[in-house]
Amino acid sequence: MVPNGWSTKPLADIVKEKISYGIVQAGPHVPDGVPYIKSSDVRGTINPDTLQRTSQEVHFKYRRSSVHPGDIVFSLRGNIGESAIVPVSLPEANLTQGTARISVSAEHSNQFHYYQLASEQILNRVNALSKGSTFKEISLEELRKVKVLCAPLPEQKKIAQILSTWDKAITTTEQLLANSQQQKKALMQQLLTGKKRLLDKNGVRFSGEWRRISIGKIIKEIKKEKEANPNSFELLTVKLHYKGVTRSGKFPNATERGRPYFKRFAGELIIGRQNLHNGGIAIVSNECNGLIASNAISSFEAQKDYDVNFILSVMSTEHFRFTVDNLAGGTGQKEIGVKDLLSLSLVVPDFEEQQKITSVLSAADQEITTLQQKLDALKQEKKALMQQLLTGKRRVTLN
Repeated sequence: MVPNGWSTKPLADIVKEKISYGIVQAGPHVPDGVPYIKSSDVRGTINPDTLQRTSQEVHFKYRRSSVHPGDIVFSLRGNIGESAIVPVSLPEANLTQGTARISVSAEHSNQFHYYQLASEQILNRVNALSKGSTFKEISLEELRKVKVLCAPLPEQKKIAQILSTWDKAITTTEQLLANSQQQKKALMQQLLTGKKRLLDKNGVRFSGEWRRISIGKIIKEIKKEKEANPNSFELLTVKLHYKGVTRSGKFPNATERGRPYFKRFAGELIIGRQNLHNGGIAIVSNECNGLIASNAISSFEAQKDYDVNFILSVMSTEHFRFTVDNLAGGTGQKEIGVKDLLSLSLVVPDFEEQQKITSVLSAADQEITTLQQKLDALKQEKKALMQQLLTGKRRVTLN
């Protein structure tokens, strides 16, 4: 149902220039040439600094597809449906065959229609119109026919202004999150190598010597009885890139001669031996307490005078990852045996300093988690707002 005062129009009817794609073959990169935009360059925004450049001759040949600030660039293939507005910092550029220019006319708001193109309803329509099995794309002919809701121009501008405010809040939070992640990385490099020493409980800087100790003296494998009826228990998953553990929502289809399964409990250090070099290591959370995993995931506990969270932090460093990568066998999934793992060594401080370092890194993790949750909430709220504003279900008040 079209809202009162709104209309539905095909994209071809809201543009000042025909919707078209660009250069078929851009040729070699020309450092001082004209930038051109590929589908992979379109991710909600366009970064002029990362664009390839073509010669003036090629650009002139395809001048019909040149783009300027305010034009919408739409991805026709690959990341189909992704769009972005050409920024002011890109005074002139061109396109490739995988991108289309949508130059919105003066009777419409380019920002409003950028949000329309990013809406779930339009993206679903675009995907439905895309052809191809292995390499899907939408044709210009089909794109031009895609219908969009058009509010009166003042209302378009107001809606775009509201959604733009949310985008700014999202961008700010993304920057804060990236800064916090970078700060934690710097903290790890300083604290886990002893380059920066913290203060003890008396306010005195730690000064004890760090010792190199084999991992076999720091952690020990937990020996367990295999689960007799594993099909009744949910599997846990060790996420890659040090992202922790999660419930998989899946149950094993165990057979008598298949892999054995074991229960894992909160606080255990678990390692996916085939993916340790990809960050497949974590501590079992309370949420995953009592879930099961196969024997491809080994379980360990910290020995006396060693902090399991500190151990996880050290084993999450780039240096340790490279060590494991060199030691592990195989080409695809590089599996490392428990014996080989325990033969490696770590440089560690005394227990009190381990705990202090853990508390500082834990605080940094909490800040990152809080910002990530805020970012997720903002994105979800913006999505809900788009569904209401861009369909006219919720009308805006004009000043």
